[in-house]
Amino acid sequence: MAIASNIARRLTRVPPAYFVFLALFLVIWATRPQMVSVNVLSIFIRQVAPLGILVLGQLLVMRVRSIDLSGAGVILLVNYVISSGMFRGAPVWEFALISIAMGLVIGLFNGLMVGKRKSSAVIVTLAVNIILIGVVQFLASGKPPGDVPKIFADLYNSRLFTIPMPIVIWVILAAIMALFLSQSVYGRYVDAVGENPQAAHFSGVPTERVVIVAHTIAGLMAALAALVQTASIAVGSIRFGLDFPLNAVAATILGGVIFGRGEGGVLGPLFGVLSFALLFVVMTIFGVQEPGKLMAQGAIIMLAAIFYGLRTSKA
Repeated sequence: MAIASNIARRLTRVPPAYFVFLALFLVIWATRPQMVSVNVLSIFIRQVAPLGILVLGQLLVMRVRSIDLSGAGVILLVNYVISSGMFRGAPVWEFALISIAMGLVIGLFNGLMVGKRKSSAVIVTLAVNIILIGVVQFLASGKPPGDVPKIFADLYNSRLFTIPMPIVIWVILAAIMALFLSQSVYGRYVDAVGENPQAAHFSGVPTERVVIVAHTIAGLMAALAALVQTASIAVGSIRFGLDFPLNAVAATILGGVIFGRGEGGVLGPLFGVLSFALLFVVMTIFGVQEPGKLMAQGAIIMLAAIFYGLRTSKA
């Protein structure tokens, strides 16, 4: 009994993203082994690259005991700016700079409200998300803005050797985030704030600044995710990406980052996002329509909530 209990306790310490990923991979391998190839799977993984980039910001704010639900608003705003024609003829680097600047400003605002003013992260970021969505729908008069410059689609469909460019960007950003958290002074501050904010404050850690920077980086990641997502659909929209924040939270928790605990790394949430990619493959294999896909996504979010409850009850 003691051995079984010890094994069960150890298993609860393993992020469920690995189990979900393995289970979905085995289903694909057993039912459609021809789909277990780099070329086929890379198509589905490319589709979740924007979510993966957004998760990099989400895991950072959750590591400092906060949360960011404004990602959908940032994505819609960036998409509108690119597809509305207000910067018609601008080079792609100019669109990128404008988008990044907007993401940084929105993230900084969230950080100041949460870190400086001590406002609720859920309320502030959710409010910002709703405001941004409302602004986009007002500016667009409820209609899709227009087409995205062709250069975005060309970049989205380009490859580095055989790897799609969105996946390359995602992996590079994930590696940078992992090094940033493990090797920098700021990363040590994140560990301290996540473990105990009060103790970190009295130890000289600039806790307010750590939270502000985390939200600012999350805004940056949301803007980069928006650029990739906009390139993927190649048209303007006032609806897409609305489920991104909840999926990002689910993938982050599945990856072992627990809200209010300051635990977790980058690899677990990465597999959480990959689980969503394999889920889409399984749904495609079995011909599941959109309602079924939504229910499956909801089931994964529910699994994340259950895992969150198990981990926090054992704290």
